[in-house]
Amino acid sequence: MTEILSRTGDKWSVEVLIQLGHGPRRFNELRRDVDGISQRIMTLTLRNLERDGIVARTVFPTVPPRVEYRLTDLGRSLLSAVTPLVEWIVGNRSEIVSARRRFDGQDPAHCTGSAHCTGSCRC
Repeated sequence: MTEILSRTGDKWSVEVLIQLGHGPRRFNELRRDVDGISQRIMTLTLRNLERDGIVARTVFPTVPPRVEYRLTDLGRSLLSAVTPLVEWIVGNRSEIVSARRRFDGQDPAHCTGSAHCTGSCRC
């Protein structure tokens, strides 16, 4: 279970999964839509998702060859399982960021104002 979760639940796999949820895409379309991913990591991510049966790769016999990636039935079922988690993250992101700032002592509203407080401590 851990191996599959680490592969399918990593940052890039989820991003690719979400993008392919909108329909089949070519490599460069995906790379453009997945912000910050390198060509090498995109290639590895797609290869791993294809190996796990989540993504299908189709090569069209054109000149030059056209390659398209799409979700398989298994990939669509994974997307339906991941979507509520993604929605939760998006809906709660600002609250999580605020909590992190309070915890890290970056939020002045969290400070108790004790005599030793420099504004950067967790008092």
